[in-house]
Amino acid sequence: MANIFSFCVFIVLSLLCFSKAQHVKVYELKRGYFSAKFTNYGATMLSVILPDKTGIPRKLDDVVLGYDLVNDYKNDTTYFGAIVGRVANRIGGAKFILNGVTYKTDANDGKNTLHGGSKGFSDVIWTVKSYKKHSHVTFSYESFDGEEGFPGNLSVSVTYMLLHKNKLAVKMMAKPLNKPTPVNLALHTYWNLGGHNSGDIMSHTLELFGSKITPVDSELIPTGEIVPVRKTPYDFRRPRKIGSKFDQLPHGYDINYVLHKSRRSRHLRKVAVVVESKCGRKMELWTNMPGVQFYTSNMLKNEKGKNGTVYGKHAGFCLETQGFPDAVNHPNFPSQIVKPRGIYKHFMVYRFTAH
Repeated sequence: MANIFSFCVFIVLSLLCFSKAQHVKVYELKRGYFSAKFTNYGATMLSVILPDKTGIPRKLDDVVLGYDLVNDYKNDTTYFGAIVGRVANRIGGAKFILNGVTYKTDANDGKNTLHGGSKGFSDVIWTVKSYKKHSHVTFSYESFDGEEGFPGNLSVSVTYMLLHKNKLAVKMMAKPLNKPTPVNLALHTYWNLGGHNSGDIMSHTLELFGSKITPVDSELIPTGEIVPVRKTPYDFRRPRKIGSKFDQLPHGYDINYVLHKSRRSRHLRKVAVVVESKCGRKMELWTNMPGVQFYTSNMLKNEKGKNGTVYGKHAGFCLETQGFPDAVNHPNFPSQIVKPRGIYKHFMVYRFTAH
């Protein structure tokens, strides 16, 4: 009976969403020199404008890679700034077993599933639930049972919020309506603190608060191991330039780090501190998730972006807080299964300064 009720609620919500004109628009949040733009296509972050360390008037730069037009995001393969899901990152063999049932998901990365499939959450139009220019914007999406192969109806929301004059918070929530389902959402923003058009990010300094990684095979599927970063090029426990050990890792970084737990219960974990010394910008990141995917845009190649800028390899970096990749196939990884009456909650807080 409860399942029938949940299904009816889902249908009503879907019809209400469908009845509204699903226009794709841009929404700006702004406080002082700090501003950001988003679109309801893929709940995507389009830009973040930040001042540098100079005096008044300050030099402002967009520190997020992307495109000039929203329509360009509909055909990209980069996932610039998008919310990816229902399950971010990779699912090995595009399948998993849940409660004795084998689910086959869309294989859009060779024989594996990447970022939810060919038409994941990054490629759908979200509904705008709430918008206040100096405060926040909230997007929602009703994912249906069987979408890209995943079980159950799922209500999803993402809120971007400005906090004070230099903080951006992201709140992702999801509620299964009738079946247990894996949920692992991630924000796939490419950052370059020197400005999106300033070249590569090799000289950015990174401190990353993770002492272990989940190694991957040749298809970037985790092996199931969890190994320390000590005495490897993956060790960013002390600040160093991102490109300082590329001689040992010529293809760059694309790996999940196991984050340190917060010393205080209910506090967010600190993820990373990134600094670009020329402009003086610093970005700090916190989350409640157990992992973060550090990616140095290894696959970018002659990607035409904003203002005619052509993005090459390593033009940006991603710090995608998340559950561990392919957790549905590794019982030793933290579970991503959310049951009906349960709620998935994912928080991120960015703090931007310039000195």
